[in-house]
Amino acid sequence: MPTTTFSDTTVDQRRTLLAASLGWMLDAFDAMLYALVLTHIMRDLGMSKATSGFLATLTLLASGIGGVLFGFIADRIGRKRALMLSILTYSLCSFASGLSTSILMLAIFRFILGLGMGGEWNTGATLVAETWPTELRAKAISVVQSSWAIGYALAALVAGIVLHYADWRMVFFVGVLPAAITLWIQSRVPESEMWQEHHRLAQESKRVAEAQAGYDHSSFARIFQPPFVRHTFALLFANFFGMFAWWGLFTWLPPYLSLPVSQGGRGFGVMGVTTLLVSLNLFGMFPGYASFGWIADRLGRRRSYMLYTLTAAILVPLYAAARNPWLIMVLGALTAFFGTGFFSGSGIIGSEIFPTRLRARALGFTYNGARTMSSIAPYVIGRVAQTKGLSWAFYLCAAGFFLSMLAATQLPETRGKVLE
Repeated sequence: MPTTTFSDTTVDQRRTLLAASLGWMLDAFDAMLYALVLTHIMRDLGMSKATSGFLATLTLLASGIGGVLFGFIADRIGRKRALMLSILTYSLCSFASGLSTSILMLAIFRFILGLGMGGEWNTGATLVAETWPTELRAKAISVVQSSWAIGYALAALVAGIVLHYADWRMVFFVGVLPAAITLWIQSRVPESEMWQEHHRLAQESKRVAEAQAGYDHSSFARIFQPPFVRHTFALLFANFFGMFAWWGLFTWLPPYLSLPVSQGGRGFGVMGVTTLLVSLNLFGMFPGYASFGWIADRLGRRRSYMLYTLTAAILVPLYAAARNPWLIMVLGALTAFFGTGFFSGSGIIGSEIFPTRLRARALGFTYNGARTMSSIAPYVIGRVAQTKGLSWAFYLCAAGFFLSMLAATQLPETRGKVLE
């Protein structure tokens, strides 16, 4: 049988992939602007490291709530409309963050931004999973996930340029631009036919829908019952530990690179930090995300996830101990490759474990529920850094990656599974 390739896909499938990728890329763009201007906000609003970490924690807490909320919205009104709503939410609140005159105002805007940020991932991943062929699903979701690295690199580039000419408020104002993408999604991107079919059955008769599946799988409680419950919690905790490590490390990475050596940083200037972060994203995060789908198709989903998280656990302490600029760049890229690439596995495995009627909300719970739990990471790392320094605090991130690997041992192998 001939192998299915990207060239065999339809125009609508490619537009769906582009929409989900752009949404996730711009989500990263808006979400990471805070970390990139954090040292400037700390100075102007008089925030301590602990308070700065708490605001990042608040955004992540909201993203967990938003992920579950938008999962329900996507299952009710469709993947496409939920995706548009999430993009509008985080874009407008990024702009509003630039208007903040107090820590309280900034906290409120970052919380609402988190709701939209949490909703984008599971709606976009679900849309792609339901529209792309089985043979290409892992690769397609990896492409979507890899767009986060482009968004982060773009945010670093924009922040570096804007901060050279203006203040941190203008950086946030630029964050409203992603809202424009919703106009294109509305007019050119189709809704998932799989969702439309299930929605039609549910509208015609709940009894017919139940007969089709053998049970009422429109109920959210189904993911906490056999045969899903074990896998639900395995994926939840694999995500939680991995996210604790990721948000703890990458929220504090820009301050870590820019703070003076006397304050536990590495003393790079604005352009030096910008160069390091752009390199880290383009040569670390992007290929790490994108490669996962290909590796998962060869080694299997579970083994690939474990490989990435274990390698990240080994690399983080080496990166934290590095002093030479070139070593910081090389180890940073390697850490970003493995320490972010595993996220592609979460979307792939999650979309293949759960049935269509549950998929968006199940991904919302296991991914964004984990975001809620891991929201303590920026605060914890900031708190520890205040007493022991950021290098020491990053060892906690290494432990998080290792625990994520252990949790992944309980995940099922879903390679080659055909969605119902």
